[in-house]
Parts: sequence; structure tokens; C-alpha cells
Amino acid sequence: MNDAASKELLATAKRVLDIEARAVAALSERVGDSLVAACQLCLDCSGRVVVIGMGKSGHVGGKIAATLASTGTPAFFVHAGEASHGDMGMITAADVVLAISNSGETREIADLLPVISRLSIPLITLTGRPTSTLATAATVNLDVSVAEEACPMNLAPTASTTVALAMGDALAIALLQQRGFSSEDFARTHPGGALGRRLLIRIEDIMHSGDDVPRVLNSTPIRDGLLQMTAKKLGMTAVVDADGRLQGIFTDGDLRRTLDNKIDLHADPIASVMTPNPKCLTADRLAYEALELMEHHAITALLVVDTDERLVGALNIHDLFRAGIM
Repeated sequence: MNDAASKELLATAKRVLDIEARAVAALSERVGDSLVAACQLCLDCSGRVVVIGMGKSGHVGGKIAATLASTGTPAFFVHAGEASHGDMGMITAADVVLAISNSGETREIADLLPVISRLSIPLITLTGRPTSTLATAATVNLDVSVAEEACPMNLAPTASTTVALAMGDALAIALLQQRGFSSEDFARTHPGGALGRRLLIRIEDIMHSGDDVPRVLNSTPIRDGLLQMTAKKLGMTAVVDADGRLQGIFTDGDLRRTLDNKIDLHADPIASVMTPNPKCLTADRLAYEALELMEHHAITALLVVDTDERLVGALNIHDLFRAGIM
């Protein structure tokens, strides 16, 4: 591609972005009472928000429905073309319909208006023409009109679909905030994602417990502590008192320092060479908190205690990796 063609391509791309940015900025100035009313309809809904659209608006509708559903507002998408051929049966009197049509005259959606009216359910519309058939039939119409499309022929839905999508996001996030939807709630709707794992998996879900936890009494000879480390394969052992309360930790690093100091491995107690007051967490804390603590202190293993400082478990960086926390 020559320089002239490259410059023309970049100029076109920037023009599109400028047009769409202006369209979204103009939309922000129109957001008002109608958005509040639409939110209230969704908050009062005991069923689901049923999003309906055709063509490009249908694709936008699918994304809006998915965003609503994942942020605390139960929702699903119905293709307008299929709705009149049986899929209207998916809509109940407890629902709210959210219809998207830039022209406000999409025939497949307009044909559904009598059915929606008979169900006596609220209708929210996203249209680019406030005087259109759909807008005037709506309980609430959200004005998503644009001054121009980014398409040079002003035909292909571009700026209009961007604005409709932005309005859907505004609606979804406004509802999220009103519902008090938390990061933990978000994690429950995304259990398969990295965020879900970070916000759902707790230390108790992945830690080693019972006999799998390396532990020795503080009076134990260093040699026996090394045997415990080798047997449990976590690269360390906890040091506890007679009541099981955590006193310290003995790691590979402590071993190297011990050898440098020419300590008697067979006679000296492990308490004399352990690291006292080791970093630890309780089992009910998030596994992601364990990762943050380990990264912050540049350690690769962590001990788990109860509220009385008694040892209940252990984990290392490999456990976090296998759980998908990092």
C-alpha cells in the first residue's frame, strides 16, 4: 500500500471515530427523566427484561441483554423475526420488553405491539425517531438518534448502533448501582472467568490440610524438620507449640542460612533457626488475597491458621497456579 492510500485509510478511520464519539457525547446530553423511568420499570419488574431487535439492532440487543443479565438484571434476547412465529411464548406478563429500532418502524417489531399490549407489560424502546410508531407506543422511549452515520453514504448502521449500545450500557450500569450489585455478585455470574475465580475461590478450597500439612513442634531437631519438608513437598514446614499454635516457619531459605552458620542439624531445635511470626491468613479469606500477600512479600508458601492462631492448612504458589488464580 502506498503512502497516499495509507493516509486516506487512516483519515477515514479517524473520521469514523470522531463521528461516533460526537454521537455518544450528544447522547449524554439527552439522558434524563426517560432513563430514570426506564430504570424504574426494570427495577419493578418481577420477571425478566426481554430485549427484541432485528438486523444490526438485533446484534446490539443481544449484547445489551447479556450485559443486563451479567450485572444483576435478569434478561434475555428474542429475535423479532422469530417472536411472531412462536418465541412470543417466552414472554410473560411479569416481564418488561426492551425493543431496539433506529427507525422506530421495524415491521417485525411493530407487528408485536398488539401482543405486548394484550399482555399489559411495559415497553421500553430505543429509537432514533421519537415520533415513530414504536416510540409513540412505548411506555418509555429512549432517544438514541444520531446526526449522521459514519458510513459515507449515511446508510450502514454505524454511529446509530454505537449509540444504542452505549445507551444499553448506561441502563445496565445504572441498574447495577441501584441494586447494590457487588464484585462478589459479578463473580457469581462469571464463575468460569479469571475474575470469578479470584472472587469466589477461598483459601480453604485449595489449601492442604490434615496430615498433608508439614508441621513439627518447636523442640523438634532441625533434621526431623527437614524430613517433614521432604515428605510433604511444600518447600517448608510449620513450627507449632504443644497446643498447635503457629510459632514460625522453616523454609529452604532458612536451611541455607542454617548451613552457613554451621548449626548442628541433629541436635539443635528447629525453633532456633525458624522464621518467627510468619505471614499467614485464615481459611475463609480469598485465595487471591493469598496471592497478593505472597507477591508483596516475595514468598512462595503461606500457612493458614484459625482465629486462635492454630495451624489448619498450608498452600504454595503452585496451588494458586493450578486453581487459576494467577
